[in-house]
Amino acid sequence: MSQLAPPVHARGITTLTLDSPANRNALSAGLVAELTAALDHCAADARVRAVVLTHTGNTFCAGADLRAPADPHDFVALMRRVVALPKPVVARVDGHVRAGGFGLLGACDIAAAGPGATFALTESRLGLAPAVISMPLLPRIDPRAAARYYLTGERFDAAEAARIGLVTLAAEDVDAALEPVLDGLRRASPQGLAASKALVTATVLQSFDQHAEDLVARSARLFASAEAREGMTAFLERRDPAWVL
Repeated sequence: MSQLAPPVHARGITTLTLDSPANRNALSAGLVAELTAALDHCAADARVRAVVLTHTGNTFCAGADLRAPADPHDFVALMRRVVALPKPVVARVDGHVRAGGFGLLGACDIAAAGPGATFALTESRLGLAPAVISMPLLPRIDPRAAARYYLTGERFDAAEAARIGLVTLAAEDVDAALEPVLDGLRRASPQGLAASKALVTATVLQSFDQHAEDLVARSARLFASAEAREGMTAFLERRDPAWVL
């Protein structure tokens, strides 16, 4: 069963919708493959001026699908594909963002969050770290905010996400807020968009090229550790892990 809704194209904008609410749009091998293929199609389609990435259900993306996980290298390649796509990718988020969902969101060029959006980097509470998702995140967000939320795992809202640079704007009506953004993208030339995007993503792509292999390996070591096993078991059993004071 497809986990990505059929693409919708309207006036130069193609909307790709994560459509697996039953598992909170988790990053399964299937979803990563579908989304990568859809982005490749958008890159090759001259009608597409920009891509909107959104979701069904109350979660944008909850991170890895533990039942059918994507290969970490494939997820890294997907994030890099979003960053390197010669057409802008706009995230429309009005649900929860967790774990690998931050990687997708951070890879997008512009992001709008509605009142239903919440954010939490809870990896440290599980004995893990936001490793591979750091590549699109850390070049974009406020360093002090990154330190706080990486370390504490606190939940924050759309307004705070906008303040720290995680999203471009927060609004009660996210679709109305995106109208002038999408209108601006429709008015830009394809060459102008591609060249301008290359300027603002150069640092992010450099992060991928320099750190991807190290961060994938670091993430694997953490997942294999006894502390991470305890953290994830405690999470599933709805109890505090052994280290909580």
